[in-house]
Amino acid sequence: MRFEALAARGQKPHTLIIGCCDSRVDPSAIFDASPGELFIVRNVANLVPPYELDGGYHGVSAALEFAVKHLGISNVLVLGHQQCGGVRACAEGHSPQDSLFLGHWIEALQPALEESRLALGPHADIDEISDDLELRAIRHSIERLKTFPFVQTLCASGDLTIHGARFGVSDGRLEWLNNDGEFEVISQK
Repeated sequence: MRFEALAARGQKPHTLIIGCCDSRVDPSAIFDASPGELFIVRNVANLVPPYELDGGYHGVSAALEFAVKHLGISNVLVLGHQQCGGVRACAEGHSPQDSLFLGHWIEALQPALEESRLALGPHADIDEISDDLELRAIRHSIERLKTFPFVQTLCASGDLTIHGARFGVSDGRLEWLNNDGEFEVISQK
């Protein structure tokens, strides 16, 4: 019955989630969402790519455009998580020369990685850097979201709100990015 209703009326999700493709992180389960409530895009390290009009294939950008312009969603959430393999690969120095696609993809994390290293100092270990970089990656993706002209327009009119969060794989803790740019724990399972 539920799926028949969804098929008849079409999809009308309220939130686009840009999340990681990590198999341990299921946005629908995290938010106890039913089918049709969330429009979910998943990729390595939950990245929003730069706004580019180069004629390339831009899956995240296309999904973003479809969600906000055609589905009329009112929220975009960049959902990161602890123990992210893509973020750790960047922290460990994985580069475009190391792979066909992954190295280039996570190059978008380089400015955030530089910030993490500067903030933590020269004695930080890879675990500390990865943990810090997970949070900075969310902030940087949000900043890249704001460079898309259609996102700018909808945010300025109050029709779209952008959020950031990080999910704890081991403890179920959800940290939400507050208005001050800091992450605060809002729930723990």
